[in-house]
Amino acid sequence: MDDLSETQLEQFRADVNRSRTPGAYEPGRWSVAPANRDTAMTGAMPERVRLRDTSMRAIESLPGVTASREAKTEFLRLLARSGVPEIVLATPGRSGHHGDGRGLDAVRADLALVREEQPGCVVYCPFVSATDGVDLARDLGFDGVQVAVPAFGPAAGIYRPSVPASREEVVAQAAEVAGHARAQGLRVAVAFTMVSFLTDGELAETAAVMAGAGADELTLFDGPGALGPEAFGQLVRATGTAAPDLEIGLHPHNTFGLGVACAVSAVRAGATVVESSVNGYCGGPGNADLAATAAAFEALYGVGTGIRLAALTELSRTAAELTGRKPAVNQPITGPDAFCWGGGDWVVIESEVDPLMHNCIEPALFGNERRIPLTPQSGPRVLAATLHRLGINADPALLPSIAERCHAELTRLGRLLTDEEIRAMVADRRR
Repeated sequence: MDDLSETQLEQFRADVNRSRTPGAYEPGRWSVAPANRDTAMTGAMPERVRLRDTSMRAIESLPGVTASREAKTEFLRLLARSGVPEIVLATPGRSGHHGDGRGLDAVRADLALVREEQPGCVVYCPFVSATDGVDLARDLGFDGVQVAVPAFGPAAGIYRPSVPASREEVVAQAAEVAGHARAQGLRVAVAFTMVSFLTDGELAETAAVMAGAGADELTLFDGPGALGPEAFGQLVRATGTAAPDLEIGLHPHNTFGLGVACAVSAVRAGATVVESSVNGYCGGPGNADLAATAAAFEALYGVGTGIRLAALTELSRTAAELTGRKPAVNQPITGPDAFCWGGGDWVVIESEVDPLMHNCIEPALFGNERRIPLTPQSGPRVLAATLHRLGINADPALLPSIAERCHAELTRLGRLLTDEEIRAMVADRRR
């Protein structure tokens, strides 16, 4: 297969393209199975979904992460520039914010930065549990607050200074905070935390009370990651029945690697907001990853997110530097090897026929790149492509001996060769 003609390549391209349909296939963007866009298969999907990023709050609570103020500011700038429509900042009161003029000034500066980079972004203050917290969020300039409602009654005392007498008391206190926030002109998202513990009756009753208190949204928080995609979808439908005039959001965790799948199922069931984070950062197994979530909605299902997709890889890698927590090299969408299929010559041939054969989405769409390394499996096509990438014009007659030397060195070192090592071997062979 070393001497494929252009006529043969055109035949192969025609064969690959014969079953592709518009929408599911967009040259230079993606080539996904048509069934993903077939509502008979997937159910109805909305035209758009709002992604709410929680990275700033998550970074504050990651154990062992002590990033500088400057690094956090640069990350927040990139996050706002990505076009994510909603952002949750860290809670005032953590990291020296509460009662500390300099800390509160930092919160104001974060809010101003987001306004500067993306004026329409909605910024939330998380987990407000008292009316004075609402007033602080208002004074700082937040657009909205998240009011937490634990799933328990007396056990909710684990999370607060006093032990409530009953579930009814927990709900009533949260409703008071939500009503106060609404009266202050803030957007109110009520977070049903540990939602998998709620009975059907408790869910319906709490939703009705929060609707009466003036909440704009009910956000289903699954901290334990106990809900599978199907269960999350059913929970969204039940919440929508109990509070039909409110928006429904979700905060899925990735306990079983199903965070994005839960998001898709919930949106199919009627949710309009999905909370996610860069690289999935959060406690435990983390959240749904922002990049994978946006890519799944945009590419697989044709659901708009408003995210500037090309910013996602830089955002992911900046977050990794900030936290010191590097995702797997094959992290979906943004990992350095997410679009690397090894160094076999077949990889090069496929890319010549159609780059979307084995990569259903184009990496450049997300600011990433396709990588074809020189490996022990590489033949003349990969070697030629490698030398072309390095700007080396080598005599074709020398390629077999260069390949032999490269393979021998790969075996000796037990690792891939650096670009400089490849250059040195080519230069040595030319002598």
